[in-house]
Formats: sequence, C-alpha cells, structure tokens
Amino acid sequence: MSNINEILAHNRTFVKEKQYVPFQTTKYPDRKIVILTCMDTRLLELLPKALGIRNGDAKVIKNAGAVVSHPFGSIMRSILLAIYELRAKEVYVIGHHECGMANLKSANVLESARRFGIPEQYIKTLSDAGIDLNGWLTGFSSIEESIANSVSMIRTHPLFPESVPVHGLVIHPATGQLDVVVEGEPILPKEGATAHLNSEASHLQTTIERGNE
Repeated sequence: MSNINEILAHNRTFVKEKQYVPFQTTKYPDRKIVILTCMDTRLLELLPKALGIRNGDAKVIKNAGAVVSHPFGSIMRSILLAIYELRAKEVYVIGHHECGMANLKSANVLESARRFGIPEQYIKTLSDAGIDLNGWLTGFSSIEESIANSVSMIRTHPLFPESVPVHGLVIHPATGQLDVVVEGEPILPKEGATAHLNSEASHLQTTIERGNE
C-alpha cells in the first residue's frame, strides 16, 4: 500500500502553515563538510544528532553501506562537486555497525530479483555483456575495512585535492557512539582508484580484442 496520499496531505499542511521556515538555509554547508553515510533508517535522525549538525551544516550523501565502489561513479562525483562548487573543505565517510551490506551475498539479491519477476534472461544478458553482477551485488565482511577502502578511494582519486582531509568513522546505530577508523588519511593505504582504473583499462582492452577476433 502506497504512502503517497498521506505524504502529499502532510506536505500541503507543511507548506500552508510555513513549517519550512526554521529549515531555510543556503546551498553552501555552514560547517564546510560533506558526509558520505549509509541509507539505514536508524541513522536518519540519529546521525545528525550524534554529530551535532543541523540543517544547512553539511552536504550529506547516502547509499547502501557508505561505499565508494567506483572512482567515476555518482558518489565520487558528488563529493568532488561538494568541494569544488559548494565550498566543502572536509570529508567524512561514516558507516555503521550491524550494516545490511555486511556479508551480503549476490546470490540472495538475484534470487529476490527473480521473485519480483525479473526474467532470468535479463540477468543472463547482463552477465554475458561483461557486467560483474556478483561483485556489484556482494557486500563487505568488515565495516572498518570497507570504510578504510572508501577513504582511500577518495584520497587517491586524481581529481581530489590533497589539502582536503578525509576521515573514516563507524557509528553505533543504537547509541550513536562514533569510533574513528581513519583520521585525516588512510591508516593502511589501499590500491583505491589506481586499481580500478587499471581494471577498467584491462576490461576495455579485452573487449577490443574480442571485437577484432
């Protein structure tokens, strides 16, 4: 059952009564920070409270697991735009304990897709096209390692400025307690963007070679 009617009714009241006034601010983050965090429902209000930030203080980007999975995906683009266009000067990558991405298996996700009516042929076509569905839909085994890797991915990006610090933290979804994984720079630098660029180049070369056969 959809919530759209209830949401629209609330919105009409919200606008009519000018309840938006306390939230008005500019597009530039007052605290000059950009946060990448998880889309988990428990963090919706807990995370800002635990960090002491209010509306207008930060640019907040969310996805499953607070993961930067590709150097030229939408997450990395949003981080760069926050810095170069929106005056952010600090990056925080904040994952959380008990994350749904922990130990996520691609087979389970694909089986759910089939139950939703996605034809097996679609899945096969994507796989045949060279898309690594298993890698794309597989989670991580350690939230700390995942956060450190995302921090490294950001820091090693060729368009990311060295002057901007990147921090990695893990928050407890019940208490809001923050634990630092990386402060300023990766503790153990990973291959980050370089490995992905090499992988992309290798995949492209393989595709070209196949096309010439």
